[in-house]
Amino acid sequence: MQRFAFAAAAALALAGCAGVMPGHGGAVHWPSATAQLEATRGNHVTGTVHFIQMGDQMQIRGDIQGLAPHSEHGFHVHEKGDCSSGDGNSAGGHFNPHHSRHGMAMGPEHHTGDLPSIRANAQGVAHIDVKITGVRVGSGMDDIVGRGLIVHRDPDDFITQPTGNAGPRLACAVIQRD
Repeated sequence: MQRFAFAAAAALALAGCAGVMPGHGGAVHWPSATAQLEATRGNHVTGTVHFIQMGDQMQIRGDIQGLAPHSEHGFHVHEKGDCSSGDGNSAGGHFNPHHSRHGMAMGPEHHTGDLPSIRANAQGVAHIDVKITGVRVGSGMDDIVGRGLIVHRDPDDFITQPTGNAGPRLACAVIQRD
């Protein structure tokens, strides 16, 4: 009977450890990346955005400041991790490895780089905290590491091809693996 009780207790203890990675203090380590946005020439938009891969979902969190109060802005991953041009155009077009049409991030068809628009509060700060699918950190065709992150001047209409008519680029960053 004691042998059965010990075996049952051991099985329960092991079951309680499912999903915990050894060597991480009991915490699961998710792949992550960070983008440090810098203003393009003549603009004042800056911020930090974190990308955390959580299984099939991507958690996107951050703060972007220097925006017009109560404004909405297109927000996209672009194909090139290059912000050298001063106007953000060196980052190229939207990241689109599947050659899809532009659309809403969680819509039926969209570029991998199509992210939800951001909205600034009364102080001109946009707080981002969303989860999306179809984007990856560190693996596969949809890997955003080394790509550009752009904040546009205008809202994304999610219809106009291939850009969403979001206007000039206010800030640019290279997404870097943590």
